[in-house]
Amino acid sequence: LRHIFDYTIALTGETKATMMYQRILFSTTLLFSKSSFGFSFLASNSKLARFSLVTTAAASRRIVSPFQKKAAMSSTTSTTSRLGAVKVGDVISSDVTLMEGQADYEKPVPVKLYDLIKGKKVAIFAVPGAFTPGCSKSHLPSFITAMSDLKQKGVDMVLCVATNDAYVMEAWGRTSGGADAGIRFLSDGNAELTRAFGLAMDSDVFVRSKRYSLIADDGVITHYFSAEEQSSDTWAPNVLAAL
Repeated sequence: LRHIFDYTIALTGETKATMMYQRILFSTTLLFSKSSFGFSFLASNSKLARFSLVTTAAASRRIVSPFQKKAAMSSTTSTTSRLGAVKVGDVISSDVTLMEGQADYEKPVPVKLYDLIKGKKVAIFAVPGAFTPGCSKSHLPSFITAMSDLKQKGVDMVLCVATNDAYVMEAWGRTSGGADAGIRFLSDGNAELTRAFGLAMDSDVFVRSKRYSLIADDGVITHYFSAEEQSSDTWAPNVLAAL
């Protein structure tokens, strides 16, 4: 739906695209209203309305979080809430799959996040949206200029994550100079990782991630930087200062 919405904006403008998106979402909601999903109507203002699918309690109990405590990473894995806030000590498990865009608009490739970072010390930073002002002018550039310093601190890999689709993430990495600097741009298009970390923000178009940065060593989160107080807390200089 989000791809249709983006394309429709280009053809008809945001207002008409929003109306079309809402009609499609409304129809989809009705189809699922008799299954394990509930229907919720939320009036956002006098002219526009949003529709959301709300999972029932029975469905939510069957969801397993993509991150668990390291103590639980044995022959049995405990079920944890997807709404729990991410914190130091959490382990990113193999349940998380992101998408990586390819050059020349080739088909995006699925990336198992845990497999990618296993045995490595990595920096992951997430932004609300590719090509947005704060992310393009401050957050991303801070990591581009800090790549050599991060390597000196033992960081093997730097990943940038957003809920934009893989094509958008590839284009942002390519045009910003981030990809040339060695940063890998991964799409969390289904907001799987974002929701698991408890950092999802609803918007009129799609779910966005709150801004954050973290350091993970062999899949274990050792440092976490939130933008709750100020965005600069998630920028590379603050991350470097903690290493």
